[in-house]
Amino acid sequence: MGRFGEASAVGAAVAAVYVASLPRSLPGGDSGELIAAAYELGVAHPPGYPLFTLLAKLAIELFPFGSVAYRVNLLCALLGAAAASLLFDTVSRLSGTPTAGLFAAGMFSFARLTWQWSIAAEVFSLNNLFVGLLTGLSLRFEEAASPKERSKICEVGAFCCGLSLCNQHTVVVYVLCIVLWVFSRLFQEGELTLGHTLKLTLCFLAGCLPYLYLPASSYLNEARWTWGDQTTLKGFVTHLLREEYGTFNLAKSENGSSMADILLFQVTQMRAELSLVVPVLAIAAFLGAAARLKVKRPHLVYLFTLMLVSYSFFFAWRANLDISKPLFRGVVERFWMQSNAVLVVLAGLGLSSLFSPAEALTENSRILHCLEWIVATVLVAGQIYSNYSICDQSCNYVVDQFARNVLSSMPPDAIVLLRGDLPGNSLRYLHYCEGARPDVTLVDQEMMTYPWYLPKVAKHLPGVVFPGDRWNPVEGLLPDGSVTFNLHHFLKVNKHRETFVCIGLHEGDPTWKKAYSLWPWGSCDKLVPSETAFDPAEWVDRTRNLYNWSEAYGRFDSTTWEAVANEEMWQARMKTAFFLFGLAETPSVSRDVKAQLYTLAYNLYKEIVRAHETHPANWHKNYAIACERMLRLHPEWEDPEELLLDTIKHFCLYVEKAADDPQQDSILEVVKHLKKELRDLRKKRSGIKRLHAPN
Repeated sequence: MGRFGEASAVGAAVAAVYVASLPRSLPGGDSGELIAAAYELGVAHPPGYPLFTLLAKLAIELFPFGSVAYRVNLLCALLGAAAASLLFDTVSRLSGTPTAGLFAAGMFSFARLTWQWSIAAEVFSLNNLFVGLLTGLSLRFEEAASPKERSKICEVGAFCCGLSLCNQHTVVVYVLCIVLWVFSRLFQEGELTLGHTLKLTLCFLAGCLPYLYLPASSYLNEARWTWGDQTTLKGFVTHLLREEYGTFNLAKSENGSSMADILLFQVTQMRAELSLVVPVLAIAAFLGAAARLKVKRPHLVYLFTLMLVSYSFFFAWRANLDISKPLFRGVVERFWMQSNAVLVVLAGLGLSSLFSPAEALTENSRILHCLEWIVATVLVAGQIYSNYSICDQSCNYVVDQFARNVLSSMPPDAIVLLRGDLPGNSLRYLHYCEGARPDVTLVDQEMMTYPWYLPKVAKHLPGVVFPGDRWNPVEGLLPDGSVTFNLHHFLKVNKHRETFVCIGLHEGDPTWKKAYSLWPWGSCDKLVPSETAFDPAEWVDRTRNLYNWSEAYGRFDSTTWEAVANEEMWQARMKTAFFLFGLAETPSVSRDVKAQLYTLAYNLYKEIVRAHETHPANWHKNYAIACERMLRLHPEWEDPEELLLDTIKHFCLYVEKAADDPQQDSILEVVKHLKKELRDLRKKRSGIKRLHAPN
């Protein structure tokens, strides 16, 4: 078949599995924003990802089937399959056996992390492809037999290094390691001249040319969704260096876990993702090279080990997210695909190095070849078997349905003030790429605080009045001449349209409280003028069936965006009851209104809790408190014994399910008193029955 045919076959096999399991609709995370930027030819979040944006736009235009999201998902699956081909080719050439290549490509491609993020519209599969490409070019450079051949490979490599940085910047660690290694080798060979260095620099800069897309897109300003103003050098550099997030940081203003915790988590996850076999074989490859055993190209083993160690320590140092939070843990672990890709290359070499000495000692090498194939095939098949059910996203419409439910619940011509990645990215995708609810206007709360947002985007938001150039709690004139406005002013000039916030309001601006109230609207809230009369019974009817949500509670891994969307939809069911209960707790409310609010909240809680066998743990606590308040109201239509039983039951269920609640002891003390009250009530009723019993 030949090495090219074998690599193509591996890529085709991986592509077949990926395509069969990729989501047909919008995934979570940054996917919605990346797709919207590509669809509109805008600029994505820093550093802009120009190469991915252009490739995604090409896929949207060329693929004649599926939704816009499906087409970009498909592109990423094909890029992931190409990465598998490159890894296979690299390991096969380096080890001299296709079995090691199959093992490396299969273990990496069908690991949970790689599989999940290679079939979603994200930048990771393209980054994996570049890792495979750079390791392959490093091998070609090491194999080169003449200065001319080395020079040609260096030029291609320099171009690919520049191109790789047009996608995900974490690859810069690998680029630096490879550049230093190549320059040292050229220096040893006496081939590192000033002219050669300048030529390689030009090739590198040529690879960076896709970044010209950023100022071009920003200048044209045709995209309804775009990020930043790259028409100035300062704006371009700010975006390129991710200064709005913090250069070399994952997030802005986040206090992350310690470097040691990140590294320990990486090692733990490495074992879970790739099995213990892969890191053990990688260590064997390094030790074999260090001991000068029969390991081919030991310089490359050292290079790949340096890349792996450097990246792991650098990322652990800069990953400023708290991995004790499930969603942040999911964000951090995605970046370990880059280190896993190099790890499997070393593991493939380790596998071949284990069988090579045995072949030299036995006459029948065919048996050993068969055994090597069996080991590799069983391990790869085990990866597929154990991860397919988790990674099969072909029926996953959760984030898409979340966005559709939120958008469809909005009244005509509403303004939606977005906050956060989940509502922001998913609603933007549906609104811009699929044309859902063109009457609704989406405005990003955080983006309004940036000086570039309204000058760039306001013209694409017809019917919305912005009383200044940027949002700031303190109104006035800034040194740069821009005028700021607060939320109260924004609401005042847009009172002709209903305004909603999704999800939550920016905490830094409380000015809206002067003349507005927040009323619950599913996962969102409606900003209502304070003088508007509130009819609690009517509001219960209006918000009772806002969404059509059928996903079971707790069925998604807590590190996924599907879990976040599902949690939001489930908590939305109880939001009105929680709001009514909060109003009833207000001291200024009259006794009659208080009784009405408690009763409505209690009935709504009871209806929701009894309708769902499995639900969020806090529902038990909320319902128990509502039962206790009803008990103190002494309504004629409610049996106090039933109320006491429900209060005790749901407090106990809450304590059982929320074991980490610091109020556990207080709740158990309350339960103790309630049980005594229940015994006293039953004793009293028993005495009354005996008193009225016939002699």
